[in-house]
Amino acid sequence: MKRLLILIALASTAAITNAQTQPAGEPQQSTSPFEVTLGSDFMSRYVWRGTDFGHSPSIQPSLKVSAKGFTLGAWGAFTTSNSTTAQETDLYLSYTTPNSLLTFTATDYFFPNEAVAKNQYFNYNKNETGHIMEGSISLNPSEKLPIGLLAGYNFYGADKDNSVYLELSYNATLNGVPLSIFCGGTTDKGIYGTEAGVVNLGVKATKEVKITETFKLPISASFITNPQTGNVFLVFGLTI
Repeated sequence: MKRLLILIALASTAAITNAQTQPAGEPQQSTSPFEVTLGSDFMSRYVWRGTDFGHSPSIQPSLKVSAKGFTLGAWGAFTTSNSTTAQETDLYLSYTTPNSLLTFTATDYFFPNEAVAKNQYFNYNKNETGHIMEGSISLNPSEKLPIGLLAGYNFYGADKDNSVYLELSYNATLNGVPLSIFCGGTTDKGIYGTEAGVVNLGVKATKEVKITETFKLPISASFITNPQTGNVFLVFGLTI
């Protein structure tokens, strides 16, 4: 974990240093292999893999550094209600193949609790840690192959069931609106459900709303069901 934090710091420092060394008054020309991206999603609900976290609107900031197919990032979700147990801060490292066909990802999930004076974020003892480590592989959809596949396995940490999540998706366009139809499930009892079965079934539509000549606001709407629990969600989001 310490090595991961060091990599984040080095990547961010390299990108900032490159920006600061550009001569004053001249156009900014990137010579660094690093690309830094930051932003945030604002969601009416945080529904992840068929489960609602927080039962309120969610603010989801992100920061990532990318270079040569590798991405090192941080992502969070923070409820706007008084809940103290629906916060999340994740770190991940991914690699996408040159043809963009496959992505391999290692994710460190952590759920801070504001009611706890000391969350012990740096405690990685197998029997005590609040972290969940997941390894995943995804087949990325493309114009030629609009089908996506995802397989994730929790291999270490607070998930003692070592839960597995599998998802199949299909991308299409209807009247100019991109759609993603998805079906996700788990293979056994774990954090996703009480037994094997489908836990995440629905469709997501995305659109860009033109604000000015140079700025468009991405928005989305998702209809999500969880057949195992009988829950249904309609989630709206926007990204800046």
